[in-house]
Amino acid sequence: MKREVDLVILSDLHLGTYGCRAQELLHYLYSIRPSKLVLNGDIIDIWQFKKSYFPDHHLRIIRYLLDMAYQGCEIIYITGNHDEMLRKFSTIHFGNIQLVDKLILQLGEKKVWIFHGDVFDASIQHSKWLAKLGGWGYDRLIQLNYMVNWCLERLGKEKYSLSKRIKKSVKKAVKFISDFEHTASELAIENNYDYVVCGHIHQPQIREVSNKKGSCVYLNSGDWVENLSAIEYHDGAWDLFLYEEKKASLGKYPLQEKPLRVSLESLLESIHVQA
Repeated sequence: MKREVDLVILSDLHLGTYGCRAQELLHYLYSIRPSKLVLNGDIIDIWQFKKSYFPDHHLRIIRYLLDMAYQGCEIIYITGNHDEMLRKFSTIHFGNIQLVDKLILQLGEKKVWIFHGDVFDASIQHSKWLAKLGGWGYDRLIQLNYMVNWCLERLGKEKYSLSKRIKKSVKKAVKFISDFEHTASELAIENNYDYVVCGHIHQPQIREVSNKKGSCVYLNSGDWVENLSAIEYHDGAWDLFLYEEKKASLGKYPLQEKPLRVSLESLLESIHVQA
């Protein structure tokens, strides 16, 4: 039985990279029936796109999202930095799917401001080559981490996150995350938004932020590389979904018996986007 959800927000899937946890994401998507799905940036990692690596289970996610839209789910794709080339198509509609750069939603009497968050990242705005190099290095680090955790599991030890360890130990990284959350929240309060939802920094979070001018709730949907997280809104309440904590309640992973007969190129051409 699929779980009914009013709104689901996902970000930083990074389809087309070795770090993307596509199987787990499919398991989650199969378990829910959202009325509205917001894809908050870095969905297809065009920065690191290679025709030699885009496996079937990554294509299945694209196909399943298209199926969700066909079945009535409203899907809003907000562009991020890794899929920034899609910004030239912003405001386009195809079927039940809309492409935008940012989104403002009205939930009852509350206003929600949703955007990816790369606008706050100076390295992307001024040194794009450095940001792309960092993205490549991050993907290699995730590959190394898989090998480390494979060994740890066979030794009966707990998994270990190299990137989280690095982020916590590097003062500049900790400060960047703090500054990012503070800036997004301050702007939301100044513009009278009740909620601000971002992605980009791969740090799932829901917390209230207050200053002299007021307060708002800051939310971050995290990623599907390390944290495997999503933001859900249902019956007036927000929830941070963490796959590793709740996967047992999702039921069995539904196997796909038939291989895909569609290529990535044909999918992209069908929505008038050249890879």
